[in-house]
Amino acid sequence: MQPLLEGGEIMDEVSPMPSVSLWDRISNSKTLAWEAYKRKPISHWILLVLSSAAMLVAFPASSLLSRVYYANGGTSKWIISWVAVAGWPLTALILLPTYFVFKTFPTPLDLKLTLAYIVLGFLSAADNLMYAYAYAYLPASTAALLASSSLVFSTLFGYFLVKNKLNAAMINAVVIITAAMTIIALDSDSDRYGNITDRQYIMGFVWDILGSALHGLIFALSELVFVKLVGRRSFHVVLEQQVMVSLFAFAFTTIGVVVSKDFQGMKSEAKTFKGGVASYYQVLIWGAITFQLGVLGGTAVLFLASTVLAGILNAIRVPITSIAAVILLHDPMSGFKILSLIVTFWGFGSYIYGNSSTPKDSS
Repeated sequence: MQPLLEGGEIMDEVSPMPSVSLWDRISNSKTLAWEAYKRKPISHWILLVLSSAAMLVAFPASSLLSRVYYANGGTSKWIISWVAVAGWPLTALILLPTYFVFKTFPTPLDLKLTLAYIVLGFLSAADNLMYAYAYAYLPASTAALLASSSLVFSTLFGYFLVKNKLNAAMINAVVIITAAMTIIALDSDSDRYGNITDRQYIMGFVWDILGSALHGLIFALSELVFVKLVGRRSFHVVLEQQVMVSLFAFAFTTIGVVVSKDFQGMKSEAKTFKGGVASYYQVLIWGAITFQLGVLGGTAVLFLASTVLAGILNAIRVPITSIAAVILLHDPMSGFKILSLIVTFWGFGSYIYGNSSTPKDSS
């Protein structure tokens, strides 16, 4: 006889769930991956591979070039923040053909959407300036690790502003990555350059964390713009937002460079640059190109695949940047920093798992 619940309902007998072996899970994953591969044309996967490569190569290269600028005699924070958005026409050139390929029209600009882009552009300009201070005073490997805390802030801002769902794995990721940042703070004496004072190192640390917090806020506000003002999300719409935000960020940053008279100082700075004038301008030009390529790669991955894959690639580029900085720039790598790198990677993994297991709305 079946047991009764309150109210006289009959409770169904619970049958034991069959255990699934690890090999069965791997086999099922391979089957799903192969089915997903067959559903898309080969051009889709070629674009996805190229976009992923752009994220994994361009973003670390941009970070290293910022550090190369300061290590070889560059001093301007405004110039580096200006370089981060100076390549916005490259994104615009990619955007224009999409209207013909997808047979769509530009998103109409009303007052609210324009004001939103202006605000995001101003915040982006401020964010780039904060990161410029971080790379001026911190090793590239340390700056990259600290910048990974933007995931913590984007998760929190996304929860409070956009009402994104959280689960235990994602909260666990926030705690783990915060712990990784604390480990770096405890090991500040081992990776400080000789020409950097204690105060400058602390300021670099603080500006990096503040920049990460602002980056997380920008990410949440951008999502809010899609939800409240745009109402749709597609490849060309995401590119439109990136172009408009970068354009306004470029305008604000250009004003900062002009007011600080750093444009006039570029000639003298180039003459004293260790690699010479040609190397000076090559660092700045390639810095602008690589940053925009990374942005384009990230946008394409979000459109072609998912936020989960973008999160995985974002997690992978942190150790790539750190290891490349150690090999190419001879950054110090202590045991504490290695531990922080491992913990950060663990935190990213926990977040990706939590994000992939969060139920998505049917819409």
